[in-house]
Amino acid sequence: MQIEQISPKQPSMRFSKESLNLDPARESERITLFIQKTVRQNMRRGAVVGISGGIDSAVVLALSVKAFGPERVVAVMMPDKDSDRISETYARELAAKFGVDPILEDITAALQGFDCYHRRDDAIRRVFPEFDAAKGYKAKIVLPSDLLESNTLNVFSVTIVRPDGKQETKPLPSRDMLQIIAASNLKQRSRMSTLYYHAEARQFAVMGSANKNEHDEGFFVKYGDGGVDLQVIAHLFKTQVYQLAKYLGVPESIQKRTPTTDTYSAPQDQQEFFYRLPFHVLDLLWYAKEHNVPKVEAAKVMGLTEAQVSHAFDDIDRKIRTTEFLRLLPPMLGAPEGNGQ
Repeated sequence: MQIEQISPKQPSMRFSKESLNLDPARESERITLFIQKTVRQNMRRGAVVGISGGIDSAVVLALSVKAFGPERVVAVMMPDKDSDRISETYARELAAKFGVDPILEDITAALQGFDCYHRRDDAIRRVFPEFDAAKGYKAKIVLPSDLLESNTLNVFSVTIVRPDGKQETKPLPSRDMLQIIAASNLKQRSRMSTLYYHAEARQFAVMGSANKNEHDEGFFVKYGDGGVDLQVIAHLFKTQVYQLAKYLGVPESIQKRTPTTDTYSAPQDQQEFFYRLPFHVLDLLWYAKEHNVPKVEAAKVMGLTEAQVSHAFDDIDRKIRTTEFLRLLPPMLGAPEGNGQ
């Protein structure tokens, strides 16, 4: 069966701040048909969606219910001890809105079994020896926030929040940065395993909730939140996901929530952790870059300088290039050649 390739609607207008506007009714129908065709082609009978109280998984749940009905959609909440408690509140509100009875799977014990927290905190203590989660310390990793002003590389620092609320940030040596990320990625890989348990027990498909920003720039974990049966919204910019959310009736509490990684113990939004720009700026600049809009025109429309546009374009290129391996299937050889007989 031929599956329609999904790509963003190509606007006929010149580049403007409305260039990313969707026809949400048409796009939701198109995605719903894509979901139905793909899942049925793979002999699956419904959908499993991990819900976090965030906008992306909310839209994917709404589209899955539209495709199969609530009785053939399983929504799974998968917090750990670092998760913001409001995430579960929002996730339950979402599930109730679309008629799905959610399942709670606390993955803290699994992560303790993987030694996730100890491995992560050991690396943090090499930078901040006083760090002690048991005493109320919290931590997160961050990128420089001055992307438009200086074309700095994506070099992480670690921020700790002391029990008295005071924060301090220091650069992360490469060894410690890699260990913190590797340990934290155990969270996404544990969630992937949990979703596949529920999918295989029902012969359902695991639905991906990565948007274009996450998928193309590599803001996902290979064989973690990137381990899915189909990508539902990977062709849509984050700002377009919000357009669908409004059309589909996603609860306003989720639409108004600041996008968060909800991975580290300290509160953190996606802009400071990875993107370095607000989505309404990043998405339009990315669109301009993909459609070969001259930098001078993009700068004029966005109220930026050409240098600022260049910095953003360079950062997009750098992230896509350095994360290409995440999007590749594992290489394999073809059949061996015969011996001539």
